[in-house]
Formats: sequence, structure tokens, C-alpha cells
Amino acid sequence: MRFGVTANPRIPSALDCTKQVLAQVGRLKGVEEVQLEADLARALGQKGLPLAHMKADVILAVGGDGTILRALQLSDSKILGINSGSLGFLAEVNAADVGSYLEKTIRGEYTVEERMRLKVTVDGQRLFDCTNEAVVHTAQIAKIRSFEIRLGEELVERVRADGIIVATPTGSTSYSMSAGGPIVNPGVDAIILTAIAPFKPGSRPHVLPAQGQVHVRLVKPKECLLVMDGQHESGLKGTEDIVLTASERRAKFVRFRSDFYRRIEEKLDRQ
Repeated sequence: MRFGVTANPRIPSALDCTKQVLAQVGRLKGVEEVQLEADLARALGQKGLPLAHMKADVILAVGGDGTILRALQLSDSKILGINSGSLGFLAEVNAADVGSYLEKTIRGEYTVEERMRLKVTVDGQRLFDCTNEAVVHTAQIAKIRSFEIRLGEELVERVRADGIIVATPTGSTSYSMSAGGPIVNPGVDAIILTAIAPFKPGSRPHVLPAQGQVHVRLVKPKECLLVMDGQHESGLKGTEDIVLTASERRAKFVRFRSDFYRRIEEKLDRQ
């Protein structure tokens, strides 16, 4: 078993947790290699390599959802999310229990849950795929914009709002949910469209087919930002055609249990 390890070394809790995880890995039989991401390796005084260059069977993403989302953007390997103390909707195990789950991983006693990701293009140029969501919002605080949403050539809605969230079912329990969007089971491939603070009271979220092409345009060109999974942002002039559809690349999560609704209840009760 070849493990890759990624964490944000600038977060003390994540760095401490990573040290614990590495100590656990060092005691296990069946580990062929452990690869550390470059920034993390430097913080630990070891050699590392970029996450995108790792050839790992499973990548251990130690931290919160941001670390897991970043790992999914940069790697097509299976991801085991290890929660280092934050909410961790996407994490599978807590740091305190990681030893037994690593043993199960080595023995192959897990399932791989594949989830839909969004392919994002701007004027034909492909950007980062998103596991949670792509958000188009105003570049200035407290400025409203007029958005036009189309599914292929068919008009879905014109809405004035602070922004538009285009989410996967995985992302339906994140920003989209906080903006009033529905919770969608990740076993369903769909695109969830939610306006942020819409001016029109009757505006409601939409659930669209995953294989359709969702176009987001501004009615009048004005500066906006496109933010992908909270990890990368791209400035827009407001004239661009943003197209979102299901990606051919699936997110791959290492799972030891299948209980989506129990997870939701547990996470929301921690708020």
C-alpha cells in the first residue's frame, strides 16, 4: 500500500494530527511507501513532492473539508479524509480513531464511493473541476448583479442576486444549503442551482440534470468572481459564458460505512 499525505502545515492542529497519523503509519505492516506533499514535508524536515505528482493508492487528507477538496482537485487518487478537529462534512474518520481504519485500508476492508464533480469552463477554457460547488458572485461587497441562467438554450431564470451557487449533490450540504438550497443525496447525479440573497422573493433553487450544460451569464457586463470549491478564484469581466456540467472525473472517497443521513444529522447537531 502506497499512502500519500496532505495537510495544511500552517494550521497547528492539522500539523499535530499529521504527526500522529505518520506515527501510526510507521507502525503498520504492509506499507510500501509514504509520500508527503512538498509544503508539509518541509514543515516536518523531510522530502516531499507536489500533490499532483503523487502515485499513491490512497491519499490521506488530514484537516478539514478545504484540505479534502484541494486533494480532490489536484489528484485522481482515492481520498481518505481524516478530521483534525473542524466540522469535516467530507471526512471519514477522526484523528483519534485513525489507527484501526488505516489497518482496514491496508487490508482492503473499505468501499470506494464515487461522486459527481462539476466541469467548469469559461469561454471554452477549462478550469478546475469542483466537488462541492462553483460560485459566481459580485466583485464588490453589497453590489447586486442580474444573472441569466440557461440549460442548454432554454432559459431557466433571470434573477437579480448577490451571486449564483452551482453545486453538486456533495456540495448541497455546504454553501448551497446555507443559502436555502435542498439537500440532495450524493447517489443522485444532479446540478443544484441556488441564488444568493435573490431580490425576487419568489426565486427558488433548481435541480437540473447533471449531463445538461448550465450556462451562467450576466445580463449587463460587470466585474464578478468565479470561486471553485473555495480553493481557487478567477476574476471575470462579466462578458464571459460560464458553462457547468458533469465532469468525466469522479471524486473517489474511501468509506467504511454507508449512512449519509446519519452523517448529516451528526454534523448539523454539532453546529
